[in-house]
Amino acid sequence: MDPVIVVGLVVAAVTAVPVFLQLRQHPPGLRILFFAEMWERFSYYGMRGLLIFYLTQHYLFDDKTASANYGAYTSLVYLVPVIGGVLADRFLGARKAVAFGALLLVAGHFTMAFESKPAIQVLTYQGAAYDFQVTGRADSRKVNLIVAGQPYAYGPSADGGLDIKGLPAAAPLPSHLPVGQYQLSVQQQAPLFKNILYLALALIIVGVGFLKANISAIVGQLYPQNDPRRDPGFTLYYYGINLGSFLAAITCGWLGQTVGWWAGFGAAGVGMALGWVVFVLGKPLLQGKGEPPNPIALAQPRFGPISTEWLIYIGAFAGVAVIWAIVQSFTVVSYVLGAGAIVTLGYVFWYMATKANKVERDRVILAMVLIAASVVFWALYEQGGSSLSLFAERNVNLHLYADHYMKPAQAQSFQSGGILILAPVMAAIWTFLGRMGRDPNPVFKFGLGLLLIGASYYVIILGGTFAGPDFKSPLIFLAGAYLMQTTGEMCVSPVGLSQMTKLAPPLLISTLMATWFLGTAGAQFVAAKIAQLTASDTIGGQVLDAGKALATYSHVFGVIGLWGLGAGGVMIVLSPWLKNLAHGASDTHPLPEPEAQVEAKASA
Repeated sequence: MDPVIVVGLVVAAVTAVPVFLQLRQHPPGLRILFFAEMWERFSYYGMRGLLIFYLTQHYLFDDKTASANYGAYTSLVYLVPVIGGVLADRFLGARKAVAFGALLLVAGHFTMAFESKPAIQVLTYQGAAYDFQVTGRADSRKVNLIVAGQPYAYGPSADGGLDIKGLPAAAPLPSHLPVGQYQLSVQQQAPLFKNILYLALALIIVGVGFLKANISAIVGQLYPQNDPRRDPGFTLYYYGINLGSFLAAITCGWLGQTVGWWAGFGAAGVGMALGWVVFVLGKPLLQGKGEPPNPIALAQPRFGPISTEWLIYIGAFAGVAVIWAIVQSFTVVSYVLGAGAIVTLGYVFWYMATKANKVERDRVILAMVLIAASVVFWALYEQGGSSLSLFAERNVNLHLYADHYMKPAQAQSFQSGGILILAPVMAAIWTFLGRMGRDPNPVFKFGLGLLLIGASYYVIILGGTFAGPDFKSPLIFLAGAYLMQTTGEMCVSPVGLSQMTKLAPPLLISTLMATWFLGTAGAQFVAAKIAQLTASDTIGGQVLDAGKALATYSHVFGVIGLWGLGAGGVMIVLSPWLKNLAHGASDTHPLPEPEAQVEAKASA
């Protein structure tokens, strides 16, 4: 068995034992939601971990196009849940929304598993076309140029052109091809499957929209208002989220880059199907939580025999068609985000000017500052699914021992695995500081998170200085950078989401929460723009000049690392003043609330 999977399963088992024991002390419904969400995250991150490689190595998209497609997808994943939450609150109820969203996710992931014939890279010289041959996967992947039926290796020339190695003098191609004397193009063997790819992404986006916040809302409803088990329950649930993400990275990543793309995406689909089965069969244990606010009205016919519930489902499929069109254009996604920002921020500023008193206004200002800081953080953090994944493949030595290598997609396991290991440590630190009366204020924690993620990129750059002749840096530096980013995440994500509910006036809670997720969606867009700056020339999905690629990554990572350090420094310096804008609402707790808990409070 793959050594990464073996070690990962050991880590998961060791950290899961105390969690499973604690689950017995909580409402039975928490176990259902724990495993349902674990499998949902397994499916999402299993697919996410493979997506950038699938785009660049199967469809042979260039780096800029692949990053744009990836960014359009992730931006919409964080934007659409705002609509799904409203539909659940007003009509469907959280349980029906989750069940329906899970089915859309199953359909989306299995649609991804329909793998077409891979695209072909073609070199054209003086009217004659020559195909590139791709063999192997991941660390054993090789690309050669076929000339007169024989494969030949190639490499970049000093003048930026292409050198064909070992080509005989009688060959129809010269061994050196200067820039401008040849053209590279991509031929899709099954163009229809590109549309199927976007259909799969659209199904997943809408499915996440119905599921993401609503399943967390049910967790909150399992506990009475003052039940002391509420916070620990959400902590256990948050563990399930990261357990699913971790298992996805080590298993789906290995399957996709060893057996075939269909296996990795199919495993993600199987995981989501298991989550749906657990959720549906476990309905009695939910004890009636998450049901529609008005079941009678929901079942009433509205359009002929079609009830309100079925109108929503039919409308969701119409939404899939709309998302299918939007996700194909990075530019259109930018317009959608811009429109959302104008409407949402316009309403927030109108409320501040006409409805809020001074205390409420100050608190909203602080919330907006935290949202702006979160955009910087997530723009840097979300490089993990795009530029850092490609960097891991191209410029990191993934050798473990003997003939065993970590698959590039498995490198993302450092993020979620770090949370499984470090979350108890961070919780203990905050608890200790809280008892001492020295728990940092939320603004300071944001600054610390930004400093950590900014510094993490300089760790990656440092690793590049230890690269060998193959321009591959030691794996330990990438692993260390990911752990720093994970630590930064625990300073920003749970704290920031918790502050949205504390700082928002009662009539602005949902809007401010939507603004937070809108900021996260915008950060995904910015992250894609950053990833495009790291683009390298590729042939057959394989980087042409590894040395040039390493230099490009180092330059861009140095710039964005400085952004993180600068933003973190500003937040820390201003924290003594900014914290006063909360007027006591931001009093910290020993254990920061996880994302799931705050989403539930926002839905309440």
